[in-house]
Amino acid sequence: MLDGGTAVIADGLVASGAPDEVAGAVSAGTRLWILSHMALADHPDLESRALGAATGVICPSAHAAAALEKRHGLKNVVVAHPGVEAAAMAKGSETPHIIALAALLPNKSQTEIVEALATLKDLPWTAALIGTEHADPAYAAEVRASVERYGLQNRITMTGELAGDALEDQWHKAHLSVLVSKSEAFGLVVTESLAHGVPVLVRQGTGAVEALGHTGAGAALDLTGPNNLAGTIRRWLSDHELQRSWRTAALHARANLPGWDTTAATVLKALGWGEGAE
Repeated sequence: MLDGGTAVIADGLVASGAPDEVAGAVSAGTRLWILSHMALADHPDLESRALGAATGVICPSAHAAAALEKRHGLKNVVVAHPGVEAAAMAKGSETPHIIALAALLPNKSQTEIVEALATLKDLPWTAALIGTEHADPAYAAEVRASVERYGLQNRITMTGELAGDALEDQWHKAHLSVLVSKSEAFGLVVTESLAHGVPVLVRQGTGAVEALGHTGAGAALDLTGPNNLAGTIRRWLSDHELQRSWRTAALHARANLPGWDTTAATVLKALGWGEGAE
């Protein structure tokens, strides 16, 4: 158990910009852990100092922990995989419906998704790009222009940010989820997809691969080659056995997803408060 002082978990994007404050708090007896879920890309020196001064560092994936070791030489980072809340099972719709749930940002690669779908006009499908357009209005405009350039306005819906029943309606209709970000520390959308029984496509080399795991509920794609995303979606749309296999795997994964109580137990143990802590 902790033997005095205060324990604090600070968000990495805040704490990594204030290494002197982190060091000062630790020197004063505060046990300050940093939750590092996204690199402070523009200020690696500040991030390195802050993480090094902290009592400890928590990451959402082994992928993210390995990146910290490579970037800053940090070892023994605690990995606490995010949990997921139970969700209603997606029922699907008459036409295969594909969703991409992420803010419209260059890293999330929605233009790649639009370009891939533009090659599949000969097959039946609809899609929804679900996420705020306010984070990067210029990129959001680029995505919208791409949809219009390929004449996909009647097949791809840009919904903006959704929550509550409106978001659940999209999950309810979904047959496939796509998260092809160039970088992801974990990818909560992946486990949210599985919680709804929806298979997922992710990009290799990101933490989203770890979120998908060995479930067989979708695929991790090497998108360095041309048409890999389009080709995979085409195979899925054309192969009913593949659809069935991924769906079955997603439903199996849905029944075995860890909840947030598991995440909390991992973090509490790291802080010395959980079961098995010294």
